Amino acid sequence: MNADIRRALLRRLPVGAPVRDAGLKRVLGIGSLLTLGVGGTIGAGLFSLTGIAAGNNAGPAVILSFAVAAIACAFAGLCYGELAGMIPSAGSAYVYAYAALGELAGWIIGWDLVLEYTVGASAVSVSWARYMRSLLEGWGIHIDPRFMASPFEVVGMAGGQPVHGLANLPAVFIIVALSALLMRGISESTRLNGVIVVVKLVIIAAVIGFGLPYIRTANYTPFIPPNTGEFGHYGLSGIMRAAGLVFFAYLGFDAISTVAQETRNPGRAMPIGLMGTLAICTLVYITFSFVLTGLVNYRDLAGDAAPVATAIDQTPFVWLKAAVKVGVICGFLSVMLLMLLGQSRVFFAMSRDGLLPPMFGRTHARWGTPVACHLFFMVVTGIMAAFLPITQLANMTSIGTLLAFVIVCVGVMVLRVREADRPRVFRVPGGMVVPVAGIASCLAVMVSLDGLTWLRLVVWLAIGLVVYGLYGMRHSRLGRDMPAMHDGE
Repeated sequence: MNADIRRALLRRLPVGAPVRDAGLKRVLGIGSLLTLGVGGTIGAGLFSLTGIAAGNNAGPAVILSFAVAAIACAFAGLCYGELAGMIPSAGSAYVYAYAALGELAGWIIGWDLVLEYTVGASAVSVSWARYMRSLLEGWGIHIDPRFMASPFEVVGMAGGQPVHGLANLPAVFIIVALSALLMRGISESTRLNGVIVVVKLVIIAAVIGFGLPYIRTANYTPFIPPNTGEFGHYGLSGIMRAAGLVFFAYLGFDAISTVAQETRNPGRAMPIGLMGTLAICTLVYITFSFVLTGLVNYRDLAGDAAPVATAIDQTPFVWLKAAVKVGVICGFLSVMLLMLLGQSRVFFAMSRDGLLPPMFGRTHARWGTPVACHLFFMVVTGIMAAFLPITQLANMTSIGTLLAFVIVCVGVMVLRVREADRPRVFRVPGGMVVPVAGIASCLAVMVSLDGLTWLRLVVWLAIGLVVYGLYGMRHSRLGRDMPAMHDGE
Protein backbone atom coordinates (compact mmCIF):
# COMPACT_ATOMS: atom_id res chain seq x y z
CA MET A 1 0.00 0.00 0.00
CA ASN A 2 1.24 3.52 -0.83
CA ALA A 3 2.77 5.09 2.32
CA ASP A 4 0.74 8.31 1.99
CA ILE A 5 -2.51 6.38 1.68
CA ARG A 6 -1.59 4.22 4.65
CA ARG A 7 -0.90 7.32 6.75
CA ALA A 8 -4.21 8.81 5.67
CA LEU A 9 -6.16 5.68 6.66
CA LEU A 10 -4.48 5.45 10.07
CA ARG A 11 -4.30 9.12 11.11
CA ARG A 12 -6.10 9.62 14.40
CA LEU A 13 -7.98 12.39 16.14
CA PRO A 14 -6.04 13.79 19.12
CA VAL A 15 -7.57 12.42 22.32
CA GLY A 16 -6.37 15.10 24.71
CA ALA A 17 -7.08 18.16 22.59
CA PRO A 18 -9.81 20.54 23.82
CA VAL A 19 -13.18 19.87 22.22
CA ARG A 20 -13.72 22.38 19.45
CA ASP A 21 -16.64 24.76 19.87
CA ALA A 22 -19.23 23.33 17.52
CA GLY A 23 -22.04 25.73 18.39
CA LEU A 24 -23.98 23.02 20.25
CA LYS A 25 -25.46 23.99 23.61
CA ARG A 26 -24.56 21.98 26.74
CA VAL A 27 -28.01 21.77 28.30
CA LEU A 28 -28.56 18.06 29.07
CA GLY A 29 -28.25 16.47 32.50
CA ILE A 30 -28.62 12.92 33.80
CA GLY A 31 -32.42 13.11 33.84
CA SER A 32 -32.55 14.24 30.22
CA LEU A 33 -30.20 11.43 29.17
CA LEU A 34 -32.32 8.84 30.96
CA THR A 35 -35.56 10.02 29.33
CA LEU A 36 -33.86 10.16 25.92
CA GLY A 37 -32.42 6.69 26.42
CA VAL A 38 -35.57 5.03 27.75
CA GLY A 39 -37.72 6.84 25.20
CA GLY A 40 -35.48 5.86 22.32
CA THR A 41 -35.02 2.26 23.44
CA ILE A 42 -38.49 1.07 24.47
CA GLY A 43 -40.60 0.95 21.35
CA ALA A 44 -40.97 -1.20 18.25
CA GLY A 45 -38.77 -3.98 19.56
CA LEU A 46 -40.87 -4.50 22.67
CA PHE A 47 -44.29 -4.20 21.05
CA SER A 48 -43.59 -6.15 17.86
CA LEU A 49 -40.51 -8.37 18.02
CA THR A 50 -41.07 -10.01 21.41
CA GLY A 51 -43.79 -12.28 20.11
CA ILE A 52 -41.99 -13.12 16.86
CA ALA A 53 -38.77 -14.00 18.70
CA ALA A 54 -40.68 -16.19 21.15
CA GLY A 55 -42.80 -17.92 18.52
CA ASN A 56 -40.13 -18.54 15.90
CA ASN A 57 -36.91 -18.90 17.87
CA ALA A 58 -36.79 -19.14 21.65
CA GLY A 59 -40.21 -19.94 23.10
CA PRO A 60 -40.67 -18.72 26.71
CA ALA A 61 -36.85 -18.56 26.91
CA VAL A 62 -37.08 -15.26 24.98
CA ILE A 63 -36.67 -13.90 28.51
CA LEU A 64 -33.10 -15.25 28.38
CA SER A 65 -32.64 -13.72 24.92
CA PHE A 66 -33.36 -10.27 26.33
CA ALA A 67 -30.90 -11.00 29.14
CA VAL A 68 -28.18 -12.06 26.65
CA ALA A 69 -28.71 -8.88 24.62
CA ALA A 70 -28.62 -6.82 27.81
CA ILE A 71 -25.32 -8.39 28.90
CA ALA A 72 -23.73 -7.47 25.58
CA CYS A 73 -25.13 -3.94 25.97
CA ALA A 74 -23.81 -3.69 29.54
CA PHE A 75 -20.24 -4.49 28.54
CA ALA A 76 -20.44 -2.03 25.66
CA GLY A 77 -22.16 0.59 27.81
CA LEU A 78 -19.31 0.62 30.31
CA CYS A 79 -16.85 1.11 27.44
CA TYR A 80 -18.99 3.92 26.01
CA GLY A 81 -18.89 5.59 29.43
CA GLU A 82 -15.08 5.58 29.58
CA LEU A 83 -14.67 6.94 26.06
CA ALA A 84 -17.39 9.58 26.47
CA GLY A 85 -15.47 11.00 29.43
CA MET A 86 -12.21 11.07 27.49
CA ILE A 87 -13.71 12.37 24.22
CA PRO A 88 -16.88 14.37 25.06
CA SER A 89 -17.76 15.12 21.42
CA ALA A 90 -20.80 14.62 19.22
CA GLY A 91 -20.56 11.54 17.03
CA SER A 92 -20.54 8.60 19.44
CA ALA A 93 -18.76 5.45 18.21
CA TYR A 94 -17.57 7.28 15.07
CA VAL A 95 -15.45 9.71 17.10
CA TYR A 96 -14.20 6.98 19.45
CA ALA A 97 -13.08 4.78 16.55
CA TYR A 98 -11.46 7.75 14.79
CA ALA A 99 -9.44 8.61 17.91
CA ALA A 100 -8.45 5.04 18.80
CA LEU A 101 -8.15 3.15 15.51
CA GLY A 102 -7.73 5.76 12.80
CA GLU A 103 -9.66 7.56 10.11
CA LEU A 104 -10.71 4.52 8.06
CA ALA A 105 -12.19 2.76 11.09
CA GLY A 106 -13.94 5.97 12.09
CA TRP A 107 -15.42 6.41 8.63
CA ILE A 108 -16.65 2.81 8.48
CA ILE A 109 -18.46 3.00 11.80
CA GLY A 110 -19.84 6.47 11.06
CA TRP A 111 -21.20 5.30 7.72
CA ASP A 112 -22.63 2.25 9.46
CA LEU A 113 -24.36 4.34 12.14
CA VAL A 114 -25.92 6.68 9.58
CA LEU A 115 -27.57 3.71 7.86
CA GLU A 116 -28.63 2.22 11.19
CA TYR A 117 -30.44 5.35 12.32
CA THR A 118 -31.89 6.24 8.91
CA VAL A 119 -33.32 2.81 8.17
CA GLY A 120 -34.50 2.46 11.75
CA ALA A 121 -36.31 5.81 11.74
CA SER A 122 -37.95 5.03 8.39
CA ALA A 123 -39.11 1.59 9.52
CA VAL A 124 -40.53 2.90 12.79
CA SER A 125 -42.34 5.75 11.00
CA VAL A 126 -44.09 3.20 8.77
CA SER A 127 -45.15 1.18 11.81
CA TRP A 128 -46.30 4.36 13.54
CA ALA A 129 -48.48 5.22 10.53
CA ARG A 130 -50.13 1.79 10.62
CA TYR A 131 -51.01 2.08 14.29
CA MET A 132 -52.32 5.61 13.74
CA ARG A 133 -54.53 4.35 10.94
CA SER A 134 -55.93 1.65 13.21
CA LEU A 135 -56.54 4.13 16.01
CA LEU A 136 -58.23 6.67 13.71
CA GLU A 137 -60.46 4.01 12.16
CA GLY A 138 -61.57 3.06 15.67
CA TRP A 139 -62.72 6.65 16.03
CA GLY A 140 -64.55 6.53 12.66
CA ILE A 141 -61.91 8.49 10.74
CA HIS A 142 -60.90 6.82 7.47
CA ILE A 143 -57.95 7.73 5.24
CA ASP A 144 -57.53 6.59 1.64
CA PRO A 145 -55.34 3.45 2.00
CA ARG A 146 -53.35 4.42 -1.11
CA PHE A 147 -51.84 7.26 0.91
CA MET A 148 -50.91 4.89 3.74
CA ALA A 149 -48.67 2.50 1.79
CA SER A 150 -45.68 2.47 -0.56
CA PRO A 151 -46.03 1.77 -4.31
CA PHE A 152 -44.59 -1.71 -3.67
CA GLU A 153 -47.47 -2.67 -1.38
CA VAL A 154 -50.99 -3.77 -2.34
CA VAL A 155 -53.88 -2.37 -0.29
CA GLY A 156 -57.62 -2.91 -0.36
CA MET A 157 -60.00 -0.07 -1.21
CA ALA A 158 -63.37 0.40 0.48
CA GLY A 159 -65.05 -1.63 -2.25
CA GLY A 160 -62.61 -4.51 -1.80
CA GLN A 161 -60.58 -4.05 -5.00
CA PRO A 162 -56.80 -4.39 -4.53
CA VAL A 163 -54.63 -1.45 -5.67
CA HIS A 164 -51.05 -0.40 -5.22
CA GLY A 165 -50.24 2.27 -2.70
CA LEU A 166 -49.02 5.70 -3.80
CA ALA A 167 -47.07 7.03 -0.81
CA ASN A 168 -47.15 6.65 2.95
CA LEU A 169 -48.00 10.26 3.76
CA PRO A 170 -48.57 9.87 7.53
CA ALA A 171 -45.07 8.39 7.84
CA VAL A 172 -43.67 11.40 5.98
CA PHE A 173 -45.69 13.77 8.16
CA ILE A 174 -44.29 12.44 11.43
CA ILE A 175 -40.70 12.50 10.10
CA VAL A 176 -41.13 16.16 9.06
CA ALA A 177 -42.79 17.11 12.36
CA LEU A 178 -40.11 15.51 14.54
CA SER A 179 -37.29 16.89 12.39
CA ALA A 180 -38.76 20.40 12.75
CA LEU A 181 -38.90 19.93 16.52
CA LEU A 182 -35.26 18.81 16.63
CA MET A 183 -34.21 21.78 14.51
CA ARG A 184 -35.91 24.11 16.97
CA GLY A 185 -33.71 22.92 19.85
CA ILE A 186 -32.71 19.89 21.88
CA SER A 187 -34.19 21.26 25.14
CA GLU A 188 -37.67 21.43 23.61
CA SER A 189 -37.24 17.94 22.17
CA THR A 190 -36.22 16.41 25.50
CA ARG A 191 -39.17 18.00 27.33
CA LEU A 192 -41.65 16.48 24.88
CA ASN A 193 -39.78 13.18 25.04
CA GLY A 194 -40.09 13.16 28.84
CA VAL A 195 -43.89 13.39 28.64
CA ILE A 196 -44.01 10.63 26.02
CA VAL A 197 -41.84 8.33 28.15
CA VAL A 198 -44.13 8.71 31.17
CA VAL A 199 -47.22 7.85 29.09
CA LYS A 200 -45.49 4.86 27.55
CA LEU A 201 -44.26 3.41 30.84
CA VAL A 202 -47.66 3.83 32.50
CA ILE A 203 -49.36 1.86 29.73
CA ILE A 204 -46.71 -0.87 29.80
CA ALA A 205 -47.17 -1.12 33.57
CA ALA A 206 -50.95 -1.43 33.03
CA VAL A 207 -50.50 -4.31 30.58
CA ILE A 208 -48.19 -6.10 33.03
CA GLY A 209 -50.37 -5.42 36.07
CA PHE A 210 -53.68 -6.39 34.50
CA GLY A 211 -52.15 -9.39 32.72
CA LEU A 212 -50.42 -11.06 35.68
CA PRO A 213 -53.59 -12.65 37.17
CA TYR A 214 -54.41 -14.33 33.85
CA ILE A 215 -51.06 -16.04 33.31
CA ARG A 216 -51.27 -19.79 32.67
CA THR A 217 -48.16 -21.48 34.04
CA ALA A 218 -48.57 -24.33 31.52
CA ASN A 219 -47.48 -21.88 28.81
CA TYR A 220 -43.97 -21.86 30.32
CA THR A 221 -43.51 -25.58 29.61
CA PRO A 222 -41.15 -26.35 28.00
CA PHE A 223 -39.29 -23.19 28.99
CA ILE A 224 -36.58 -23.93 26.38
CA PRO A 225 -38.27 -25.87 23.55
CA PRO A 226 -36.00 -28.54 22.03
CA ASN A 227 -34.17 -27.59 18.86
CA THR A 228 -35.90 -28.82 15.69
CA GLY A 229 -32.61 -29.63 13.96
CA GLU A 230 -32.42 -26.21 12.31
CA PHE A 231 -30.04 -23.57 13.68
CA GLY A 232 -31.96 -20.79 15.41
CA HIS A 233 -35.21 -22.74 15.72
CA TYR A 234 -35.49 -23.24 19.48
CA GLY A 235 -32.87 -24.69 21.81
CA LEU A 236 -29.70 -22.76 22.65
CA SER A 237 -29.22 -21.57 19.08
CA GLY A 238 -32.81 -20.30 19.13
CA ILE A 239 -32.09 -18.23 22.23
CA MET A 240 -29.07 -16.68 20.49
CA ARG A 241 -30.97 -16.06 17.23
CA ALA A 242 -33.76 -14.43 19.23
CA ALA A 243 -31.14 -12.32 21.05
CA GLY A 244 -29.97 -11.02 17.69
CA LEU A 245 -33.56 -10.22 16.71
CA VAL A 246 -34.57 -8.52 19.96
CA PHE A 247 -31.33 -6.54 19.91
CA PHE A 248 -33.39 -4.19 17.76
CA ALA A 249 -35.21 -3.42 21.03
CA TYR A 250 -31.99 -1.94 22.42
CA LEU A 251 -31.40 0.21 19.34
CA GLY A 252 -31.68 3.59 21.06
CA PHE A 253 -29.16 2.64 23.72
CA ASP A 254 -26.01 3.71 21.87
CA ALA A 255 -27.59 6.89 20.50
CA ILE A 256 -27.33 8.51 23.93
CA SER A 257 -23.59 8.99 23.41
CA THR A 258 -24.22 11.06 20.26
CA VAL A 259 -25.26 14.00 22.48
CA ALA A 260 -22.09 14.00 24.65
CA GLN A 261 -21.19 17.47 23.36
CA GLU A 262 -24.60 18.76 24.48
CA THR A 263 -24.31 17.23 27.96
CA ARG A 264 -23.20 18.98 31.13
CA ASN A 265 -20.34 17.04 32.75
CA PRO A 266 -20.43 14.13 30.22
CA GLY A 267 -17.74 12.19 32.09
CA ARG A 268 -20.16 11.66 34.96
CA ALA A 269 -23.53 11.91 33.24
CA MET A 270 -22.83 9.58 30.31
CA PRO A 271 -22.04 6.39 32.28
CA ILE A 272 -25.05 6.96 34.54
CA GLY A 273 -27.32 7.71 31.57
CA LEU A 274 -26.15 4.68 29.61
CA MET A 275 -26.24 2.13 32.43
CA GLY A 276 -29.41 3.60 33.94
CA THR A 277 -31.19 3.33 30.61
CA LEU A 278 -30.02 -0.26 30.20
CA ALA A 279 -31.16 -1.23 33.71
CA ILE A 280 -34.64 0.28 33.30
CA CYS A 281 -35.21 -1.13 29.81
CA THR A 282 -33.94 -4.61 30.66
CA LEU A 283 -36.25 -4.82 33.67
CA VAL A 284 -39.20 -3.73 31.50
CA TYR A 285 -38.31 -6.15 28.69
CA ILE A 286 -37.87 -9.21 30.90
CA THR A 287 -41.02 -8.53 32.90
CA PHE A 288 -43.05 -7.80 29.77
CA SER A 289 -41.86 -10.93 27.94
CA PHE A 290 -42.57 -13.03 31.06
CA VAL A 291 -46.19 -11.81 31.13
CA LEU A 292 -46.61 -12.11 27.36
CA THR A 293 -45.44 -15.72 27.13
CA GLY A 294 -47.50 -16.57 30.21
CA LEU A 295 -50.69 -15.19 28.66
CA VAL A 296 -50.18 -16.70 25.19
CA ASN A 297 -48.55 -20.00 24.25
CA TYR A 298 -45.36 -19.33 22.31
CA ARG A 299 -46.61 -21.49 19.41
CA ASP A 300 -49.44 -19.02 18.84
CA LEU A 301 -47.02 -16.10 18.65
CA ALA A 302 -45.11 -17.25 15.53
CA GLY A 303 -45.35 -14.51 12.93
CA ASP A 304 -47.50 -12.33 15.21
CA ALA A 305 -46.42 -8.71 14.66
CA ALA A 306 -48.93 -7.45 17.25
CA PRO A 307 -48.38 -9.81 20.20
CA VAL A 308 -49.64 -7.33 22.78
CA ALA A 309 -53.09 -7.27 21.22
CA THR A 310 -53.10 -11.06 21.18
CA ALA A 311 -52.15 -11.11 24.85
CA ILE A 312 -54.86 -8.65 25.82
CA ASP A 313 -57.41 -10.96 24.18
CA GLN A 314 -56.66 -13.39 27.01
CA THR A 315 -57.99 -10.87 29.57
CA PRO A 316 -61.47 -9.32 29.94
CA PHE A 317 -60.09 -5.79 29.65
CA VAL A 318 -61.12 -4.76 26.14
CA TRP A 319 -60.40 -1.10 26.90
CA LEU A 320 -56.71 -1.97 27.18
CA LYS A 321 -56.50 -2.41 23.41
CA ALA A 322 -57.07 1.31 22.78
CA ALA A 323 -54.67 2.19 25.60
CA VAL A 324 -51.99 -0.06 24.14
CA LYS A 325 -52.36 1.60 20.74
CA VAL A 326 -51.74 4.96 22.40
CA GLY A 327 -48.73 3.49 24.19
CA VAL A 328 -47.32 2.03 20.98
CA ILE A 329 -47.79 5.33 19.13
CA CYS A 330 -46.04 7.19 21.94
CA GLY A 331 -43.30 4.56 21.98
CA PHE A 332 -42.67 4.97 18.28
CA LEU A 333 -42.55 8.77 18.58
CA SER A 334 -39.77 8.75 21.16
CA VAL A 335 -37.80 6.11 19.24
CA MET A 336 -37.95 8.14 16.04
CA LEU A 337 -36.96 11.27 17.93
CA LEU A 338 -33.74 9.70 19.20
CA MET A 339 -32.91 8.05 15.86
CA LEU A 340 -33.30 11.34 13.98
CA LEU A 341 -31.22 13.06 16.65
CA GLY A 342 -28.48 10.40 16.53
CA GLN A 343 -28.06 10.32 12.77
CA SER A 344 -27.80 14.12 12.56
CA ARG A 345 -25.12 14.26 15.26
CA VAL A 346 -22.98 11.56 13.61
CA PHE A 347 -23.25 13.33 10.24
CA PHE A 348 -22.46 16.64 11.96
CA ALA A 349 -19.30 15.23 13.56
CA MET A 350 -18.13 13.67 10.28
CA SER A 351 -18.59 17.00 8.51
CA ARG A 352 -16.69 18.88 11.22
CA ASP A 353 -13.79 16.51 10.57
CA GLY A 354 -13.89 17.26 6.84
CA LEU A 355 -15.09 13.81 5.77
CA LEU A 356 -18.40 15.22 4.50
CA PRO A 357 -19.26 18.61 2.92
CA PRO A 358 -18.87 21.56 5.33
CA MET A 359 -22.53 22.62 5.13
CA PHE A 360 -23.43 19.71 7.43
CA GLY A 361 -20.99 20.93 10.10
CA ARG A 362 -22.67 24.29 10.79
CA THR A 363 -25.18 25.10 13.52
CA HIS A 364 -28.05 27.58 13.52
CA ALA A 365 -27.02 30.87 15.13
CA ARG A 366 -30.08 31.03 17.38
CA TRP A 367 -31.18 27.42 17.88
CA GLY A 368 -27.71 25.87 18.19
CA THR A 369 -28.67 22.81 16.13
CA PRO A 370 -27.24 21.39 12.85
CA VAL A 371 -30.19 22.43 10.71
CA ALA A 372 -28.65 21.27 7.40
CA CYS A 373 -28.20 17.74 8.79
CA HIS A 374 -31.80 17.64 10.00
CA LEU A 375 -33.11 18.91 6.67
CA PHE A 376 -31.05 16.39 4.71
CA PHE A 377 -32.19 13.42 6.77
CA MET A 378 -35.75 14.70 6.89
CA VAL A 379 -35.81 14.42 3.10
CA VAL A 380 -33.92 11.11 2.85
CA THR A 381 -35.77 9.39 5.69
CA GLY A 382 -39.10 10.78 4.50
CA ILE A 383 -38.56 9.47 0.95
CA MET A 384 -37.64 6.03 2.27
CA ALA A 385 -40.69 5.96 4.53
CA ALA A 386 -43.01 7.09 1.72
CA PHE A 387 -41.87 4.86 -1.10
CA LEU A 388 -40.04 1.78 0.24
CA PRO A 389 -41.20 -1.33 2.12
CA ILE A 390 -38.53 -0.51 4.63
CA THR A 391 -39.54 -2.98 7.36
CA GLN A 392 -37.57 -5.77 5.65
CA LEU A 393 -34.37 -4.06 6.79
CA ALA A 394 -35.07 -4.29 10.55
CA ASN A 395 -32.22 -6.75 11.17
CA MET A 396 -29.81 -4.33 9.48
CA THR A 397 -30.20 -1.92 12.38
CA SER A 398 -29.30 -4.67 14.85
CA ILE A 399 -26.08 -5.71 13.11
CA GLY A 400 -25.08 -2.07 12.71
CA THR A 401 -25.48 -1.45 16.44
CA LEU A 402 -23.53 -4.60 17.31
CA LEU A 403 -20.67 -3.59 15.00
CA ALA A 404 -20.53 -0.19 16.71
CA PHE A 405 -20.37 -1.90 20.11
CA VAL A 406 -17.47 -4.10 19.00
CA ILE A 407 -15.52 -1.08 17.72
CA VAL A 408 -16.10 0.83 20.97
CA CYS A 409 -14.83 -2.10 23.07
CA VAL A 410 -11.75 -2.41 20.84
CA GLY A 411 -11.22 1.35 21.17
CA VAL A 412 -11.06 1.14 24.96
CA MET A 413 -8.41 -1.59 24.74
CA VAL A 414 -6.30 0.34 22.23
CA LEU A 415 -6.43 3.60 24.20
CA ARG A 416 -5.50 1.76 27.41
CA VAL A 417 -2.16 1.12 25.63
CA ARG A 418 -1.72 4.24 23.51
CA GLU A 419 -3.02 6.68 26.13
CA ALA A 420 -2.23 4.74 29.30
CA ASP A 421 -1.43 7.86 31.34
CA ARG A 422 -4.39 9.89 30.12
CA PRO A 423 -6.74 10.89 32.99
CA ARG A 424 -10.13 9.19 32.81
CA VAL A 425 -13.21 10.60 34.52
CA PHE A 426 -14.70 7.10 34.44
CA ARG A 427 -12.67 3.91 34.03
CA VAL A 428 -14.17 0.53 33.15
CA PRO A 429 -13.39 -1.80 36.08
CA GLY A 430 -11.56 -5.09 35.66
CA GLY A 431 -8.84 -4.02 33.23
CA MET A 432 -9.29 -5.63 29.81
CA VAL A 433 -11.88 -8.18 31.00
CA VAL A 434 -14.97 -6.07 30.26
CA PRO A 435 -13.91 -4.91 26.75
CA VAL A 436 -12.96 -8.49 25.77
CA ALA A 437 -16.26 -9.79 27.15
CA GLY A 438 -18.10 -7.07 25.23
CA ILE A 439 -16.40 -8.01 21.96
CA ALA A 440 -17.08 -11.72 22.48
CA SER A 441 -20.73 -11.30 23.44
CA CYS A 442 -21.51 -8.89 20.59
CA LEU A 443 -19.76 -11.11 18.02
CA ALA A 444 -21.69 -14.13 19.33
CA VAL A 445 -24.98 -12.33 18.70
CA MET A 446 -23.80 -11.08 15.28
CA VAL A 447 -22.88 -14.60 14.16
CA SER A 448 -26.43 -15.73 14.97
CA LEU A 449 -27.91 -13.30 12.40
CA ASP A 450 -28.80 -14.54 8.92
CA GLY A 451 -26.60 -14.30 5.83
CA LEU A 452 -28.78 -11.75 4.03
CA THR A 453 -28.32 -9.29 6.89
CA TRP A 454 -24.54 -9.70 6.63
CA LEU A 455 -24.69 -9.20 2.85
CA ARG A 456 -26.61 -5.93 3.21
CA LEU A 457 -24.04 -4.68 5.69
CA VAL A 458 -21.12 -5.56 3.42
CA VAL A 459 -22.74 -3.87 0.40
CA TRP A 460 -23.47 -0.68 2.36
CA LEU A 461 -19.94 -0.52 3.76
CA ALA A 462 -18.51 -1.06 0.26
CA ILE A 463 -20.50 1.93 -1.00
CA GLY A 464 -19.16 3.91 1.94
CA LEU A 465 -15.57 3.07 1.06
CA VAL A 466 -16.12 4.47 -2.44
CA VAL A 467 -17.52 7.72 -1.00
CA TYR A 468 -14.60 7.95 1.42
CA GLY A 469 -12.07 7.40 -1.36
CA LEU A 470 -13.64 10.01 -3.62
CA TYR A 471 -14.31 12.71 -0.99
CA GLY A 472 -13.54 11.98 2.65
CA MET A 473 -9.89 11.01 2.39
CA ARG A 474 -9.15 14.02 0.17
CA HIS A 475 -10.90 16.60 2.35
CA SER A 476 -10.09 15.30 5.83
CA ARG A 477 -9.34 18.07 8.31
CA LEU A 478 -6.50 16.02 9.76
CA GLY A 479 -5.08 15.62 6.28
CA ARG A 480 -5.12 19.40 5.75
CA ASP A 481 -4.13 20.66 9.19
CA MET A 482 -2.07 17.90 10.78
CA PRO A 483 -0.57 15.70 8.03
CA ALA A 484 2.19 14.48 10.28
CA MET A 485 0.25 14.02 13.52
CA HIS A 486 -1.75 11.08 14.85
CA ASP A 487 -1.00 8.90 11.87
CA GLY A 488 -1.15 5.73 13.98
CA GLU A 489 2.53 4.93 13.46
